[in-house]
Amino acid sequence: MRILVISNSAYSLVPEIAHGITVDFSQPEQAFNAIIETVKTLPIECVLATDDSGVEICSRVAGYLGLPQNSAQAALLTQRKDLGREALSRANCNTPAYQVISIETSPAMLTIDYPVVLKPLALSASRGVIRVDDEAAYSSAMHRIDAILESSGQLGFTREHLLAEAYIDGPEYAVEGFVVNGKFNLLTIFDKPEPLTGPYFEETYYLTPSRLNTRQKDALIDEIANCCSAYGLQHGPLHAEARLSSSGPILLELAARTIGGQCGQLIEFSLQQKLEELVIQGMCGLIPDIDQEGDSAGVLMIPITNAGILKRVEGLTDALQTEFVRDIEIHIRPGYELIPLPEGASYLGFIFAQAPGFDQTYSALKSAYSKLNFVTTPKWELEKLTL
Repeated sequence: MRILVISNSAYSLVPEIAHGITVDFSQPEQAFNAIIETVKTLPIECVLATDDSGVEICSRVAGYLGLPQNSAQAALLTQRKDLGREALSRANCNTPAYQVISIETSPAMLTIDYPVVLKPLALSASRGVIRVDDEAAYSSAMHRIDAILESSGQLGFTREHLLAEAYIDGPEYAVEGFVVNGKFNLLTIFDKPEPLTGPYFEETYYLTPSRLNTRQKDALIDEIANCCSAYGLQHGPLHAEARLSSSGPILLELAARTIGGQCGQLIEFSLQQKLEELVIQGMCGLIPDIDQEGDSAGVLMIPITNAGILKRVEGLTDALQTEFVRDIEIHIRPGYELIPLPEGASYLGFIFAQAPGFDQTYSALKSAYSKLNFVTTPKWELEKLTL
């Protein structure tokens, strides 16, 4: 099977190591026309977005080629938290109380009881997401989110508005699957064993197979399927985040793509099949046979806990020798700045583990992490001299 890569990077994957073209996704019409000109005579079987930035244009290209795809409107719902919540409410899905507010909205205008979670409408990876418990915390959070939106390049409505939601208590899960002809098919459920209570919501541990019982799994899968229908998703990979609250499963995020970053390796560790192969099968309308009772596998997305410049990482050799640890990847190099949430948008790296059981996997990840020491130095800010 040949793959054509459409890259949106200044440090492009093409043409050095992959067959494809480079386009500018910030210029959607020009990008669309360039892609169509390249693929219109090729025997394309499916079109697949690998991250949020390519979801909408991927839908348009597939539609032009007459291939199964999600509509542009459905794709948009996965990228706009406010529009997604409205669609879920219309479909009577289980949603928290929410309110779309301006960045200038005073705390007196909130119609939701504290605690409240404030979310930018179009950012991902928990960037800018802050829980506030009172008016003082609300005002402070609004100033921080305003600065984050300014630095992120958001424009128009998404620059000036936020989503305010009632905080949902309960354990959180990630659900990986794909939709074929409007039907949701499960790949796996990831447990997030560490409580995510705020004020920021940095994800850390993912482990699979899930420890949920059959009734809880069925309820979670049914709600995700209902949310897919509410969005109008018809075809393609899906990554969902949800909580099990006292009123049942509640969707937090729904993305029309695979799980992000390096975490897709967990699928191969646990199911003995590559995520990319499973998704391409689904895109071609084939439902793969999934063994949900594979070995336990887990990842720690190494959090950035302190701001500064990374000098070095200590203890890496000892951490790699931890029983059941498969690999450790450090993605931020010495000399680069570390920015914690809610302003930050990246992880230090990843620790992967695989063991016969859930508890052994979880323990291996925690043990390896405890052996690492990230040495930083403060970032010096230069002041402009006035003469």
